[in-house]
Amino acid sequence: MAGPLPVSPLAQPMPELPPIAGVTLGVIEAGIRYKGRADLTMLEFAPGTTVAGVFTRNLCPGAPIDWCRAALKGGKARALVVNAGNANVFTGKAGRDATAATAEAAAKLVGCKPREVFLASTGVIGETLPHDRLTAALPALHSGLSPDRWPDAARGIMTTDTFPKAALRTATIGDATVTIAGIAKGSGMIAPDMATMLSFIATDAKIPAAALQSLLSKGVAKSFNCITVDSDTSTSDTVLLFATGQAKHPRIPAEGGAMLRDFARALDEVLLDLALQVARDGEGAQKLIQIDVIGAVSAKSAHRIAMAIANSPLVKTAIAGEDANWGRIVMAVGKSGEPADRDKLGIAVGGTWMAQEGGVVPGYDEAPVVAHMKGREVEITVDIGLGRGKARVWTCDLTHGYIDINGSYRS
Repeated sequence: MAGPLPVSPLAQPMPELPPIAGVTLGVIEAGIRYKGRADLTMLEFAPGTTVAGVFTRNLCPGAPIDWCRAALKGGKARALVVNAGNANVFTGKAGRDATAATAEAAAKLVGCKPREVFLASTGVIGETLPHDRLTAALPALHSGLSPDRWPDAARGIMTTDTFPKAALRTATIGDATVTIAGIAKGSGMIAPDMATMLSFIATDAKIPAAALQSLLSKGVAKSFNCITVDSDTSTSDTVLLFATGQAKHPRIPAEGGAMLRDFARALDEVLLDLALQVARDGEGAQKLIQIDVIGAVSAKSAHRIAMAIANSPLVKTAIAGEDANWGRIVMAVGKSGEPADRDKLGIAVGGTWMAQEGGVVPGYDEAPVVAHMKGREVEITVDIGLGRGKARVWTCDLTHGYIDINGSYRS
C-alpha cells in the first residue's frame, strides 16, 4: 500500500508495559517486505517457561501454525520469532523449510531445541518467505534484546494496523502479585475463529502448561472469538501465552484450580482489552459497535445471532451512514438460521427501543437513536423473546476506507 494509513479515530493510547521477569525482546529491519521499518520481532524466555496457544480454525493455515501446533505439545518455550509483511501461507515445501530454518537459527542463538521456538508470520498470502533475510538478521536482533522493548515489539508486528496495541494487568496468587502484559496486531481479515490477528502475552507467574492452556482457551472464547471486522477468518491467527515462572508464589497444581481465580480474571481482562483494540482498528473503521442479544433459546444461539448482525454489510454500512434502519437488524436476525419469532422480536439502539413484539414501538421517536449513532461507539440490543440465552459481540462499521485499504494491499 502507498503511504501510511491515518490513525483510527477509535485508537487508544498505548499503556506503559513494565519489564516482565524472564522476558527480553526486540525488533529489527530485515527487509522481508517493508522498507524503512522494523519487520522482525523476537522474544526470549527464561528456561522453564511454559506456553499455551490458540490458533485459527481456517482449514488452509500457514506453515507457522502447523509448526506451533506441533511445538505446543511440549509445553515449553524459550523463544518467539515473528515477521510482518509475509504470511508464509500457501507456500508448500518452501513454507515448511522457512519455519524449520527460522526455528533452528533462533534455537542456536538461544541455546534450546528448535521445538522450543515458536513462530508467527503475518502479511501477504501466497508469496515465498525470504527466510535467508530473516535468519541473517537474527544474530543482530538477538544481541539487542532487552526487557523494556515492548513498545517496539507492538509496532514491529503491525501490518495494516494504524496504532500499536497493548494491555497490562496484575493479579494475586496467594500473597504474591504477578504481572500479565500483552501485545496484539489485527485490523482486517478479522472473524472467529480467530482473526488476522496475532497476540502474544507474557506473565511472570509459574503455571503448569495444562492449566495455562485451559485459562487461555476460556479467555479467547470470551474475547477474540467475540469480535469481527469483515467475517473473514485468517489463515494465520495465533494467540500465545508464556509463563516464565520467575515470580515467587505458592505452587500451582497441574489442573490449576481456585488459586488461579484472580489470575484468570486479569488474563480475561487483558485478552478482551486487546480484542477490542483490534475491533477499534478495523480497516476504515469510524465506529465501534457493541451488539447484545438476549432472550435467545441458548447462549450459543445468541452468539450466532449476534455474529450474524455484526457481520452484515447492510447493518455495518447503515451505522457508517448513521441511518437508524432497524429493518436491517431484523433481516440479520432472520438470516442467522437460529430460532427466532418475528412477532416476539425487540430491537433497541443506544438504549432506545425502536421495535418490540414484532412491531414499531408506539410513539417511537427516532431523534435519540440518530443522536446516539453520531457517536464513536454504538450499542445495539436485540431481544429474541424465546428464552434466557444471551451473548455480547463487537464489530465496527463498514466504510469506503475498507475498500481503499484492501483494494491496494499488495501494491
